Amino acid sequence: MSKKQPQDSNHTHLDDEKTFEVLTFKQEAASFLNGVRQGRMGSFPAVIGFLVLVVLFSFLSPVFFTQLNFANLLQQSAPLIILAMGLVFILLIAEIDLSAGVTSGLASAIFVVVLKNLGIPWWLAIILSLLAGVAIGLAIGIMVAKVGIPSFVVTLAAFLAFQGLQLMVIGQGGLYRVETPAILALENDNLSVGFGWTLAVILVGFVLINGLVSRKRRTKNGHANRAISILYFRVATTALVVFTSVYFLNLPRGSNPEFQLQGVPVAVLVVLVVLIPCTYLLNRTPFGIHVYAVGGNPEAARRAGINVGSLRIIIFMIGSGLASISGLMAASRVGTVDAAAGRTVVLSGVAAAVVGGVSLFGGRGKLTDAVVGGLVIAVIDNGLGLLSLPAGLNLAVTGGVLLMAATADALSRKHGNLNTR
Repeated sequence: MSKKQPQDSNHTHLDDEKTFEVLTFKQEAASFLNGVRQGRMGSFPAVIGFLVLVVLFSFLSPVFFTQLNFANLLQQSAPLIILAMGLVFILLIAEIDLSAGVTSGLASAIFVVVLKNLGIPWWLAIILSLLAGVAIGLAIGIMVAKVGIPSFVVTLAAFLAFQGLQLMVIGQGGLYRVETPAILALENDNLSVGFGWTLAVILVGFVLINGLVSRKRRTKNGHANRAISILYFRVATTALVVFTSVYFLNLPRGSNPEFQLQGVPVAVLVVLVVLIPCTYLLNRTPFGIHVYAVGGNPEAARRAGINVGSLRIIIFMIGSGLASISGLMAASRVGTVDAAAGRTVVLSGVAAAVVGGVSLFGGRGKLTDAVVGGLVIAVIDNGLGLLSLPAGLNLAVTGGVLLMAATADALSRKHGNLNTR
């Protein structure tokens, strides 16, 4: 009997391991196709649209697919992507913030005015502008969560009021130049060639480690795991895109042979610094679970013990804080701040989030959707600009893309509701 006991123990251990199901490529493909039929495609349509637009504009304009324009496209999209990431948080709980663009402009106005009039260090002026954005989010969150005013109404009122406040902050001059080297570097400087390759290795390594940790956690909790080959495929795809992009950006791209531009734009690093911790917050913490729960069903989340009101306030604070960072990035790119800064960008921010795959009805979407959607909007703006087409056509195309994305979101939600009946 003593010899059989280890055998029985080993057999039991093997049986326990078999309970951890591993999904095959075939099962994953079937699951993906089923999701497509039900409208759950995530950022897949946006990725396809991005690739189609890149190929189209590359044929229509000889300038589009060049090192210089590629770097310019990344710098152009960075403020929009960061603003869209803040809006993703808000859309995930089925709310809206129409004042995010004006908040970004007001934060940049506070930065330049405080810096020039008070003579304080630039880093302290940045902190004050970010705190102003967070305070705006706090005020909006309280009005929505505690007073009970719909976010559409509160943020529309804020959109109108903050334009006047921004005008008062800027003053009669109406325009301030941004002269702080640290701020100007955000959108105009590049990383060294070595730093760019190091960043690429770190990013690919992060994808691999994050995937392995996720698999280990799912196994520990007894959940089904994807085939390990799928993770390797994702890492290989990421490595191909990242290393190719870094190689392309590290090539000299200046027209002056005595002063060559090369390297990954600093703006890319800023986007990653915002994206990675915020993604961890949404995907790896109880807070993130609560965000999706509130977006999916607020009443059920409340009955489960989640403080829905406090969470909504925090979400609006995060959204406005990221809008402030977006405003500083936009000021860095333009080099000036005026009373009209940020008035129209919020519509592009919402479009970037929705086009990327975030649901307007809450509970579905990722921060990477904002990156993909922001690149799509930037490619449309950049490509049409290179073709010297009217600015009105740019707005019309962007509006059409947003309408198609919103329609697909509504139809998929309707189809999903029909399937659950």
